[in-house]
Amino acid sequence: MMNTDADRRNYILLELPSKVEYALLALLELASHLDKTHLLTISEISTRQNIPDRYLEHIFTSLRRGGLVQSLRGSKGGYILAREPWQITVLEVVALVEGDRKQKESDNSIDRALVAEIWQKANHASLEILNRYTLQDLCQRRDALKQEGLMYYI
Repeated sequence: MMNTDADRRNYILLELPSKVEYALLALLELASHLDKTHLLTISEISTRQNIPDRYLEHIFTSLRRGGLVQSLRGSKGGYILAREPWQITVLEVVALVEGDRKQKESDNSIDRALVAEIWQKANHASLEILNRYTLQDLCQRRDALKQEGLMYYI
């Protein structure tokens, strides 16, 4: 049982799956290189973001099928964003790499209905937040944090 505010601040209800984290990092890398003449390879993204190549290949398969990235084969091949960063929400990325999740069936007891209602509210709040942020928002926040870091050393 959590008794203190410190306990509540350190408690993680929703963990960030590695698959989602890697997908967002890879998409941030692509969003940083919007030059359509230079596509990024899995190897380049993997090296820059410290993501295992094989894992990233599977993630990019989902992202390509979902229409978030385009790929080109060959010696000058690689990946680019299929849409503008402001058109890609964090929720969309989560849904693509995590797949469909359905609400589980429950019986009609009042106690179960109450528990399910609270969980649905928490889920709804999470979905709203993830849908509110785009890849562009993440890029802007990253750039702002980099600027703050530069200012610290002046």
